Amino acid sequence: MPFVVARYTLFEPSRRRLLWPNGAIAQVFSAEDPESLRGPQFECAWLDELGKWRYGEETFDMLQFGLRLGDHPRQVITTTPRPTALIRRLVKDGRTAVTRAATLKNRANLPREFLASILARYKGTRLGRQELDGQIIEDRADALWTRDMIEALRSVAAPPLRRIVVAIDPPASSHRRADRCGIVAAGIDADGFLYVLADDSLGAARPAAWARVAIALYRRLDADAIVAEINQGGEMVTAVIAEADSHVAVRTVRATRGKFLRAAPVAHLYEQGRVRHVGAFPELEDEMCDFGPQGLASGRSPDRLDALVWALSDLALGPRAEEPRMRRV
Repeated sequence: MPFVVARYTLFEPSRRRLLWPNGAIAQVFSAEDPESLRGPQFECAWLDELGKWRYGEETFDMLQFGLRLGDHPRQVITTTPRPTALIRRLVKDGRTAVTRAATLKNRANLPREFLASILARYKGTRLGRQELDGQIIEDRADALWTRDMIEALRSVAAPPLRRIVVAIDPPASSHRRADRCGIVAAGIDADGFLYVLADDSLGAARPAAWARVAIALYRRLDADAIVAEINQGGEMVTAVIAEADSHVAVRTVRATRGKFLRAAPVAHLYEQGRVRHVGAFPELEDEMCDFGPQGLASGRSPDRLDALVWALSDLALGPRAEEPRMRRV
């Protein structure tokens, strides 16, 4: 029996359709039954939560054959952007117009306690970036790290740490198109577990600027040393740090192997469950999960990742891995 769902609009449950006084008809279909779309035809379609459809490909394909009425048939998709093959393909299609609406855009209509709780728990994580920010978060098949690996080892706090270092991967120049300056801090506890504490990496910046940021992080965490790669800047790197603060302990490292070979032993530490991220570091984690044998998909230098590799290598893989923490007086 039809009943009114809005003023002058009737819903016929048995026929699964909405009727308007002007003759417009909206038909309702289930994504669980692709074959139900065989035969009907439409001017437009609304696909809700496409990312959760069990038979996404089959149902979507059948719908396309029905979009054949009017001069300009079209469809709108509203969904959490889970990285299914179908959603990835649609986003890359030049005929698709993509818009995103973050949860915070709707804050006026949401309880404060809900927002505070959900942001504290999920902000910056893979699930939070997908559900709260509307981002498509993907893994690269040949990457050394996966999102699940990092999520499984995330921590809200670090225990007392035996040693802490701040690692710097300085850029070759300060030009605005130059590489970023990777600045990552990590520590190791008495049981040999490693904790990534901060990612203060900068965009292209002058040496004095990245030196100030690294030293500030060094002081804030009461770190034992700054570990700086000197392949690009040589003695300039240590000179810049010394000029900013001559009391900072600096250790220099030089890359003699390719980035992938240097990163692989660090990825193995993650596979062993020995590394935890204290909080979320979205940009660093994006680099980690996009880093394969040929580098990043974008072709850019993985500067945040390089700094991470230097920090964790110094703590767990280098000759100082077993040193006790030295506290300054």
